[in-house]
Amino acid sequence: MEMEVATLEKGAVCCGWNYCGQRLAVGSADGYVSIYDSLDSSSSLSSKWKAHASSIVNVVWVPPEYGDAVACICVDGTLSLWEEVGEDNQTVSWKRCMLLDTGGFHILNVYFKVLLTSLKMVVAYSDGHVKVYELLDLLELDKWQLQAEFHNVIDSVSRFGKPSCLSASIAWNPQRGESQQASFVLGFNSDLPPFNSSKIWEFQETHQRWLPVAELALPEDSGDRVHAVAWAPNIGRPYEVIAVATCKGIAIWHVGLNPESDGRLSTEKVALLSGHDGEVWQLEWDMGGMTLASTGGDGMVRLWQSNLNGVWHEQASLECNGIQA
Repeated sequence: MEMEVATLEKGAVCCGWNYCGQRLAVGSADGYVSIYDSLDSSSSLSSKWKAHASSIVNVVWVPPEYGDAVACICVDGTLSLWEEVGEDNQTVSWKRCMLLDTGGFHILNVYFKVLLTSLKMVVAYSDGHVKVYELLDLLELDKWQLQAEFHNVIDSVSRFGKPSCLSASIAWNPQRGESQQASFVLGFNSDLPPFNSSKIWEFQETHQRWLPVAELALPEDSGDRVHAVAWAPNIGRPYEVIAVATCKGIAIWHVGLNPESDGRLSTEKVALLSGHDGEVWQLEWDMGGMTLASTGGDGMVRLWQSNLNGVWHEQASLECNGIQA
């Protein structure tokens, strides 16, 4: 059964869903951000403000442990962070608490992750650069410290030159255990193949730096442009599951939990899902890590599952006029 959550105004370009607060943030072509609050079976517009001078291309919620805040990426490559504020009975408003310096390159994507008592932010740039920031003060969203910066390549970047990247896809490891190493997967859509393939970056406490521990690409497709990645929650599997969308389809990867002698994690490509007519734009796992949702340029949302034998299949598809099973 389909249910309309909100009717968006003309010019809406992107949106982000806050699962905890049941709120929707919408970025528009005119640079405005709108917040819709869930009310029973529908949503109402609660706030709207001018965040950038030109179109917003991505909005991402900060984890709810740090209040109601959203990061906005503008088409000009800048990133701003906005926090909801209100005192006593005053009208709630949104204030800008950070405008990130781009360093001359466009910001393509941003992703947040709560790790024990700290908040990390990964930012991907149009030159294939990656920066990891850490929040210094849990109560001050404007106090970020640069923890690390590197390029999304395994070998020395001097071998390849500087790429021109159109988009970047980031997904943190969703596990939150104390013994869990901080890690995320990242892939680019660029004109230089070495930057494209999805790589898992892990923070090594002994060296205090981020190192690549796996590459999710076979030799024949290592240069394929990556359009979306998604790391599945793990509820007891002896391996991790990561989905990677390229021009060839959606690849399902199994990644070992323990490093091998060379420090790398074992990888196995177990499925390639085809069904979308055109580019896949976004991937999302359910909370149990059993069902994968994908959407793309064909205007379809498709749900994928594997059977007891590990064979993946399309479970259902959603279009404007209903669900097809």
